[in-house]
Amino acid sequence: MSKVYIALIHHPIYNKRQDIVTTCITGFDLHDIARTALTYGVEKYYVVNPLPAQQKFAQRILDFWMDDGSLEFNWTRAEAFRLIAIKADLDEVIAEITKEEGQAPVIVATSAKARGNKKFENLRLEIRDSNAPYLLLFGTGWGLADSVFDKVDVVLEPIVGKSDYNHLSVRSANAIILDRLLSRK
Repeated sequence: MSKVYIALIHHPIYNKRQDIVTTCITGFDLHDIARTALTYGVEKYYVVNPLPAQQKFAQRILDFWMDDGSLEFNWTRAEAFRLIAIKADLDEVIAEITKEEGQAPVIVATSAKARGNKKFENLRLEIRDSNAPYLLLFGTGWGLADSVFDKVDVVLEPIVGKSDYNHLSVRSANAIILDRLLSRK
């Protein structure tokens, strides 16, 4: 089975006017996605944001939960936070995984828009049967900029609910996608 990595991309991201922006890191995304990643056996959770102030904010949260008092208070959260690495851009993430694994990862973009058609079950089987590392990209804001899609190998089909409304939080989408791809089933 392949090793799976995830990256939460904060730049380049679209806002609702389709401008390219950098979104803010949230404590909820750090906590919740790290816990989901650990539950499903993800190798590492990258938080990608080029802004030094945002990187410092995320590092302060990580440092707090890795401190001795916090470890004693809630060791399970600290265990999940060990998966997090803060990077300035996607190229740093790809380079680190390539160095670690000895080969470039298969890069899979996710989107709420119908931009991709790779079926969940097909990707699940591919991950199960392959030895190549996989990197799943999750966007914030109003989605990954087109320049990110230029770097991907596969675009996963969107999560489709019962209604036409389709604007899940990235935390929810991450949990659903990791469950569909990595659960024991």
